[in-house]
Parts: sequence; C-alpha cells; structure tokens
Amino acid sequence: MGVAGAGKSTLAKELARALDYPLIEGDEHHLAASKAKMRAGIALDDADREPWLDHLGELLASRESAMLTCSALKRRYRERLRARVPMLKFVFIEIEAAEAEERVAARSSHFFAPSLVASQFAALESPRGEAGVLTVSARQPIREQVAVAGAWLARGAP
Repeated sequence: MGVAGAGKSTLAKELARALDYPLIEGDEHHLAASKAKMRAGIALDDADREPWLDHLGELLASRESAMLTCSALKRRYRERLRARVPMLKFVFIEIEAAEAEERVAARSSHFFAPSLVASQFAALESPRGEAGVLTVSARQPIREQVAVAGAWLARGAP
C-alpha cells in the first residue's frame, strides 16, 4: 500500500513471485468511470473507492493467499479490506512527495494523472502503529524490500 509512484506494483510482483502467490493488481479493478476521472486529473472520493475496495476484498477473500496492490490510503479503507480478510497484512511503502511525483510523471501508459499525487498525500492516513503493518522505504533497493517484507510475512502470515 501507499501513494501512487511508491512502487506497489514492483514490490508486489516480486513478492508474489518469491512467495508463489497470485498477484491482484488493484488498478486493473477500478471502475471505468473512476479511471476516466483519474485520467482527467480528478481525484477519487470515498464513494468512488467503496465499490472498488469491496471488490478487492472479495477477490482476496476468495483465495487462500494472494498479493494485492492497493493504495489503501485511509484507515477506513484498510478496515474495509480487513473486514473481508481479518488476517490481512499491509506493507506500507513510504515515499517523499517529490519522488512520487517524479515517478508518476515518468509513467507514460498509466491512467493516473501526475497532478493527483498531491491529493494522495493529502488523503494518506499513515498506517504506522496499526497492527499487521510493515513500513519500508521506497528508496530501499527492491531486493531489500522483498527480503524484509518476505521475512516479515513468513513470520506472521496466516
């Protein structure tokens, strides 16, 4: 979890491969109307995110194990997912706003407008201190992120 540009997809893909878990790319499950809003530079609101979060929760609950990419910016979003999967764990990728903006601007094939990065930071409710959350730095090499997160998940995975 984390803001756009943090590296959620990269870390999840590598972790899923290392743990032999199926990967659920959260962005692929946004409603068409939500993708259109984001392309137009309009931030999603809670009403836009609720059906998406419910669908992601259903996808997770239907599997024994899986790796999911999801911004999960607010605590209530994380709780909505935990309601479906009580033992759900989150790896929070922490990144500075300037670096996230730079990374998002460099992506040419994604529907998320770079102008929306600031809205993600405004909405972010840090999960630090929540049970079942590991924080890693986006500046850590991906191999280190995978090693730390993989070991953490192996110790406490359901």
